[in-house]
Amino acid sequence: MPLPYRWLTSLMVRYNGMSILIDAGEGTQIAMKKKGWSPKPIDVICFTHYHADHISGLPGLLLSMGNAERTEPLLLVGPKGLERVVNALRVIAPELPFEIVFHELSGPEETIRFPWDDEFRIEAFRVNHNVVCYGYTIALDRIGRFDAGRAKELDIPLLYWNRLQKGETITEDSGRVFTPDMVLGPPRAGLKVTYTTDTRPCDSIVKSAAGADLFICEGMYGEPDMLDKAREHKHMTFYEAAELAKEAQVKQLWLTHYSPSLIRPDEFMPAVREIFPAALPGKDGKSVDLTFEKDD
Repeated sequence: MPLPYRWLTSLMVRYNGMSILIDAGEGTQIAMKKKGWSPKPIDVICFTHYHADHISGLPGLLLSMGNAERTEPLLLVGPKGLERVVNALRVIAPELPFEIVFHELSGPEETIRFPWDDEFRIEAFRVNHNVVCYGYTIALDRIGRFDAGRAKELDIPLLYWNRLQKGETITEDSGRVFTPDMVLGPPRAGLKVTYTTDTRPCDSIVKSAAGADLFICEGMYGEPDMLDKAREHKHMTFYEAAELAKEAQVKQLWLTHYSPSLIRPDEFMPAVREIFPAALPGKDGKSVDLTFEKDD
């Protein structure tokens, strides 16, 4: 439940003018406003599952978007039943000036791509909770460096360079064919953020989070004696999350989705860092800018 000093768990990712929100529990839009962010430009809302603490803030969020005169379509992504659940919540938000597009997940894994950016994708992966629940990886690939010298050696006209850099294969009227691999170096390191909550540890998390720049994972309980309760309710302890981060070889772990009884997560971090040193406790408004590694 939301507490006077702590909002419910959600994540906002912003990239190249695009905003993706994962989960929208009670009070999410207030937490956003406190951060200084507007709900109007959100392009996608992904839902892990349909427990109230992850979706009950949606009607108010939609109304705020409508009141801000948003007209662009909004994509909603979530497990099977998404349209039914959202339409039930919309009894109190029936009229909106924008279209809602539903994308319901069904398989154990699914990748969502966007026509305006071939290098950007959202990957959904099923986890192990007491209802159908998904985690999400948001990834940004990065193609190899364009080799202008090589393009000149091959006598590739300048007007094709940009198209080749974007991955297009070009065939001239003369029959000559130019492919991106002729002028691009090997792929460079991209960016990757994996988010999972309300789950027991499972292989799908390790697989999806492998090598992530940032791994945001539930840590429902910090107390060492809460493992049995975590198993009973299909949640995780801080230490189980740290083991996942270690196995997936992520660069940094943020813990989140604390039990209401967990008041001071920092107290448990020394033990967590013995398992995975690059672990931090999540908190309201916590954010980071992720940037590509500099080229040699």
